[in-house]
Amino acid sequence: MELFESIGKFGLALAVAGGVVNSALYNVDAGHRAVIFDRFHGVQGVVVGEGTHFLIPWVQKPIIFDCCSRPRNVPVITGSKDLQNVSITLRILFQPVASQLPRIYTSIGEDYDERVLLSITTEILTSVMARFDAGELIIQRELVSRQVSDDLTERAATFGLLLDDLSLTYLTFGKEFTEAVEAKQVAQQEAERARFAKLEAAEDIAYQLSRSRNITYLPAGQSVLHQLPQ
Repeated sequence: MELFESIGKFGLALAVAGGVVNSALYNVDAGHRAVIFDRFHGVQGVVVGEGTHFLIPWVQKPIIFDCCSRPRNVPVITGSKDLQNVSITLRILFQPVASQLPRIYTSIGEDYDERVLLSITTEILTSVMARFDAGELIIQRELVSRQVSDDLTERAATFGLLLDDLSLTYLTFGKEFTEAVEAKQVAQQEAERARFAKLEAAEDIAYQLSRSRNITYLPAGQSVLHQLPQ
């Protein structure tokens, strides 16, 4: 009986020890990093890389961050320099700077992309769009995109974010501006059609006159002389 009790106590001790060891281990997957929160000392400044690591159970807690480049579409409605409504969507590939993770977690939190990325993107797009007229936003789209990229990259760096790529995927204007542009295009098309119609009519008249035997062209003027029969 004592033997069974001893075995039971030993098994319990093993289970407890196993539980303690297991709770002292944590994994950091590929493409991720961890920062350690200590109940007595707060967030530690060391960034933990990939692999299996030890911590002090119930005292320390790992905060895992995804450091892979991730896409995010940010829609913004703002105004142009000439006060036209502009609807724009910016596609961003971003990732946190690994060495900045302790500061990111302390000052912003795990949801840094929701709290910071949306805010600074709206701020930069509003600022850049206000520098261009609606027509310039269409004609100089490459310049606008480059300006947004430069300004947003610099702004994001102050929060420990690295932007791998940015692109303007959607750019439209308010109903009134769109209708005005469409009306102008229609008027230009109508004017072009009228011009071609006049050219075709002139060419047809010239062709008919050139085939008439009773008409002679006068070199001095651009008129014609009818040859009357003798």
